[in-house]
Amino acid sequence: MSNPGALNAHVIESPDQLVAVLAAGARPRAQWRIGTEHEKFGFVKPDAAGPGRAAWSAPPYAPRGIEALLRALSAEGGGTQWQDIIDQGALIGLKGQGAAKGGSISLEPGGQFELSGAPLISLHDTAAEMAHHFEAIRPACAELGLGFAPLGFHPTARRADIPWMPKSRYAIMRDYMPRVGTLGLDMMLRTCTVQVNLDFGSEADMARKMRVSLALQPVATALFASSPFYEGHPNGFLSNRARVWTDTDNARAGMPRQFLEDGFSFAVYVQWLLDVPMYFVTRGERMINVAGHSFRDWLDGRCPPGLEGERPTIGDFEDHLTTAFPDVRLKQFLEMRGADAGSPAMMLAQSALWTGLLYDDATLLAAEKLVREHGWDDYRTLRTAVPRQGLDAPWGQGTLRPLAARMIALATDGLRARALRDGNGHDETRYLAPLHEIAAGGPTQAEAFLAAYHGRWQGDVTHVLAEASVV
Repeated sequence: MSNPGALNAHVIESPDQLVAVLAAGARPRAQWRIGTEHEKFGFVKPDAAGPGRAAWSAPPYAPRGIEALLRALSAEGGGTQWQDIIDQGALIGLKGQGAAKGGSISLEPGGQFELSGAPLISLHDTAAEMAHHFEAIRPACAELGLGFAPLGFHPTARRADIPWMPKSRYAIMRDYMPRVGTLGLDMMLRTCTVQVNLDFGSEADMARKMRVSLALQPVATALFASSPFYEGHPNGFLSNRARVWTDTDNARAGMPRQFLEDGFSFAVYVQWLLDVPMYFVTRGERMINVAGHSFRDWLDGRCPPGLEGERPTIGDFEDHLTTAFPDVRLKQFLEMRGADAGSPAMMLAQSALWTGLLYDDATLLAAEKLVREHGWDDYRTLRTAVPRQGLDAPWGQGTLRPLAARMIALATDGLRARALRDGNGHDETRYLAPLHEIAAGGPTQAEAFLAAYHGRWQGDVTHVLAEASVV
């Protein structure tokens, strides 16, 4: 979830201004970039356990927890790389500057630690950024006795076991979520994702990329499934994170059908977003709770309680953009949101998959033809099947795996066409290697974890935290 940004105080006079906010994201191909965001669960290492610090438990905000890690990073490089983000006196994130400009570090509600990477030219740059991030947090993690593991759903913790982070918007969401779904608090506290943010060149280009990526998002969910455990045991799902999203808040999540239709546009997205219930409005240092009220009503002059006399601004709309959670989210770029967090190789593969599919014209055209082989409702139905069945979900006359293989083959073509090579002469197709193994019949991360649970782990799920740890 996004850190708060600067508030644009221009009053909204017409929805056309909101369309213009999105349209401002269009940029020429030479300026297209790759931004990767990845989250990970913290845990107390067994050799650092003690009174009040159980082995494998989620770390607190303070003491000797998440706040201390943020402060250690803030001090890195003499304080020249990160600027503190403060919310009601609490350190809740870092904004990159200098060598880290364009990136940020933020906290999910349960202390999940997120790097929002800078917009980068190539996947080689993404790989270097990810490796640098893990290396940067390693010394502080060693001192604090913490580890971090990117997995789609926390494998052992109950809701009550996870401390809440002191971020104002999370207090509002915590109160609101149980009113609109049964699993929203699980989404907040016990899920981690990896997403890639990609550019578009025009409104038409955005709409093409939205249709392809939204239709194929369930395939990514199946490929990157890494969350088969619930409170220490298998629970019959391969992506429990994806299951959670089926009953979090369906007014702001999922695969809205109008996004897939031929008339999709910036204006269609704005109209959809105006009916997504609000969470909050920021005025000065105050975050006003307006959860459940309509942005459209406010725009039409019907003020929510607490906003009497206030008119909505562009900044309010930009904040509201961050509170919609479709599987592909439109801002001034497109966010692919369907994958579980996983190993560094798999998180790089997620960025590679979508970059390959969407950033080469011939490949995007081929991907459009691929998705048109089925109706849009088939993909929406698939979204409900893959959390449990993964690549064995029914598709056509067989299962999903052949579609995944075709998708990966197209992404390979797209990356090869980009022809961006690292210092050793390797192009970006190398980052798809884990997906080729899965498409050929190899296990997904979730399937490999389940095999280990029933075999060498002897039923002890804590092994997944140790083996998935990146620090």
